Amino acid sequence: MTLAKKPVEGKALSPAESTLPAIDALGALNSVIDGALGYLRLREEQQTKRATIDAYATVEVARIHEASSFLKQYFEQVFAERSTTIEGLFRHLDVAMTSGDGTATEAALQGIVDLAKSSPLVDLGDLSQIRKAWDDPDHVWEL
Repeated sequence: MTLAKKPVEGKALSPAESTLPAIDALGALNSVIDGALGYLRLREEQQTKRATIDAYATVEVARIHEASSFLKQYFEQVFAERSTTIEGLFRHLDVAMTSGDGTATEAALQGIVDLAKSSPLVDLGDLSQIRKAWDDPDHVWEL
């Protein structure tokens, strides 16, 4: 006889002789259910927290992009104005030097030096006030 055809030998246990009593089985089932429900609750809480963090991140990234766009436009405008002013001062310097006008030459040079000393950020004022404005969702930015 081959192994596959050999009958299984052993003693069948009656339900009363089971090694796991029915009460323990019910307790185990309740433990599995409680554990699974606890897991599902925890998973839902964590998903909600992640969704809140994702929403916050999305809002903050949008605010950063908005502020960056505003700052970029501000610098483009300020530096365009500065560029025009600098070009004008150098034209006045050339004319004053060509004509030999010392007073006009001195005034043009002083204007160039003063402009070089100033920073476009000085015109922004207190940067903490700008941060407060960025934090205010109702603030309207005007250029």
